[in-house]
Amino acid sequence: MMTIVIFGAGGMTGSSAVAEAASRGHHVRPLRSADADITDPQAVARAAAGHDAAIAGVAPAEADPGDFFPAVADGLVTGLQKAGVSRLVWVSIASLLPDAAGVPPVDTGSFPAEYRPFSLGHRTALETFKASGLQWTAVSPAGDFATDTPAIGGYTLTEVGDLTTRITHADHARALVDLAERSGLRGAHLGVAPQSPGAAGSVAGRAEHR
Repeated sequence: MMTIVIFGAGGMTGSSAVAEAASRGHHVRPLRSADADITDPQAVARAAAGHDAAIAGVAPAEADPGDFFPAVADGLVTGLQKAGVSRLVWVSIASLLPDAAGVPPVDTGSFPAEYRPFSLGHRTALETFKASGLQWTAVSPAGDFATDTPAIGGYTLTEVGDLTTRITHADHARALVDLAERSGLRGAHLGVAPQSPGAAGSVAGRAEHR
């Protein structure tokens, strides 16, 4: 069993990851925004010390996302390295995944201007992780979350985004914990899509590469 610290445990994504990890027998430390300042490397190091992996699914309450996400990425990289934790699973956003034509939605002219700062803040965070020595994986819905659909108990991993797809928080959490359990993965942003009916390997998921 692993010890996993989960930042952002007060939200739907984080709380679902807490429930999934605990159901597998992992020792979980759930942290809400009031428990630790994730932009503070010292706070991150104290929270993560003694853990095998970290999962982070956070969003700014009132802060500018262009300031918040880079600060969070810096805090996580420095803090986790100080704590000796090399494995990070980061909850990202689908607008950064390339579509079928190879273009991330945030880079198209039709992308809503009001959502661009949030997406670009996430992109800056990914660039910080890429430059670090962490074994990191970014995970997002391939499209968006389904809030009123029952979990199906499985998922598919993809490198291609599809904003029409919907994944439940519970199935997305399965992917987060599955990837936290895997060592050696580094430098990928993967989308989580619903598993096709009748597909095998429901919990482990399947990777589809372009």
